[in-house]
Amino acid sequence: MQFPYGLSDFGTLIEGGYWYQDRTDRLAALEAAGLQLIFLRPRRFGKSLLLSMLEHYYDLNRADQFESLFGALAVGRNPTPLHNRYFVLKWDFSLIPAYGEIADIEAAVHQHINDGIRDFERRYRDRLLEPIDLHPTNALSSWRSLLSIISQTPYKLYLLIDEYDNFANEVLMADRPGSRDRYQTLLQGEGLFKSVFKAVKAGAGGLGVDRVFITGVSPVVLSDMTSGYNVGKDIYLEPEFNDLCGFTETEVTAVLEQLAPADGAWSVEEALATMRTFYNGYRFSEEASESLYNPTLSLYFLDALRRHGQYPRRMLDENLAMDRNKLIYIAQLPGGEELLVAALAGDDRVVVPELVQRFGVADVLAAVKDQPFMASLLYFFGILTLSGEGVLAKLILRIPNLVARGLYVERLREHWLSAADGDIANQAAETLYLHADPAPLCDLIEQRYFRVLSNRDYRWTNELLVKFAFLTLLFDDRLYMAVSELETERGYVDLALILRSDKRHVQALDLLLEFKYLSLKTLELSGEQVRERSREALADLAPVAGKLDEAEAQAQAYGATLKSRYGFQTLHGFAVVALGVERLVWRTFRLSTTPA
Repeated sequence: MQFPYGLSDFGTLIEGGYWYQDRTDRLAALEAAGLQLIFLRPRRFGKSLLLSMLEHYYDLNRADQFESLFGALAVGRNPTPLHNRYFVLKWDFSLIPAYGEIADIEAAVHQHINDGIRDFERRYRDRLLEPIDLHPTNALSSWRSLLSIISQTPYKLYLLIDEYDNFANEVLMADRPGSRDRYQTLLQGEGLFKSVFKAVKAGAGGLGVDRVFITGVSPVVLSDMTSGYNVGKDIYLEPEFNDLCGFTETEVTAVLEQLAPADGAWSVEEALATMRTFYNGYRFSEEASESLYNPTLSLYFLDALRRHGQYPRRMLDENLAMDRNKLIYIAQLPGGEELLVAALAGDDRVVVPELVQRFGVADVLAAVKDQPFMASLLYFFGILTLSGEGVLAKLILRIPNLVARGLYVERLREHWLSAADGDIANQAAETLYLHADPAPLCDLIEQRYFRVLSNRDYRWTNELLVKFAFLTLLFDDRLYMAVSELETERGYVDLALILRSDKRHVQALDLLLEFKYLSLKTLELSGEQVRERSREALADLAPVAGKLDEAEAQAQAYGATLKSRYGFQTLHGFAVVALGVERLVWRTFRLSTTPA
């Protein structure tokens, strides 16, 4: 098997014998959904390959390739009447630079549209009755000429627009000087981008454009150009198109079974459990029942299995590193850091009445940021996903998987821990991994982290605070599945560090941590008194001993489920009690093999 990692050309994929997860059975539903469709998905989620498939299916010049391209696919056995019936024109707005002076950007827009029309003319020269009149500095005039020429033929146009909102995303993430002004010039009033989409709308009003399919990441630009293009139908929340991009677990399982080695070097069950933890969890429709695997990350993992016979060393494909910029942007907004903390808590703290689907760049850059607004942005970016309904039918959003969780942890660690403390933190974490000794880590948290976290205005000083301190310091996807709020038969584990199945040969230990919190008021001690006493003396205090016993009992109950689920022999448990934001007291133990 060859996996099309990084490949988005449908023709090359099929002709090269690459693996393809068939989505051609959705073509009839797409045709029935409307003439001008808008489909949003996070970056690197397979949108460009989807557009390429549409291009090859509807292109009248590829009619003689239909059997070789689609014969073995679902639509090849039951084609729609519209296959190979259109002129196809494609624009990819991600190729238009979003920097420079406004005149430079406008020139680049004209150039890109003209290049697409020029390529169109070359491909369909034999079917056009006369040349298209290209205007180098006025692509809208070129567009009108193209439509005039098309009107002389028996065919209509299918327009494909990829990454329609690329410029807006560049403005949001980069926030370069003057970006907002350039954006407003292009999108508002009679700006060029708005004029382009007005021209598309006019072309679909009986001037030769029959169908339009637009992809992007967020609905930001749609709001700013509503009056210019208000005829598109949003299908990105429709349940029948939930898995139009992305893989289901059944599909991933089938591929793993084909790849499974005869020598048992890795098992399908363990590989699937790893992929599920790191890559699964996306749901784009409230009515959809199944979550999806990120296709780019899944192909990255499967390609490593095929080529090397083992998992990739790092579970995060660095091609997705730009997602970090989105989190940095959100964290810098008023209330943004609190939203990241709420999402990372993992207990349904991010709840919104509904997704905000219409907001312009002016709203994003200048408006008051409330949680529904920012949570909706993270949903469209693919860093939060739909999880279900809460009270009064409100939407619950959560982090989809461990890769996305790692981006949150990385951002908060950078925000809370100075660069100078990085080496100390790594050494303290390794001491825990290798020797089950939490002392260096607890010392670091007491001396550095508590001073930072206690000054944040989160209105939480409880076990959540200490859990975040440990989580951000211990997250290491090279070795572990660092799972917060992992569900077991008996409740939710605070933090489990489970060795990846392909790292069982290293010396690192499987770890389970349960956290409790006692206020200084409950202890009837001052901060100075707590700091003066030894950990042993503090552990002997009745309230502290009671919390340690409670945490250990929970850990013992959870441990049996975890050991059964993951198959390891030894699990080291830790009951950790925070005394205000002053001291940490812990108890270390081995977990029993049977439930308590």
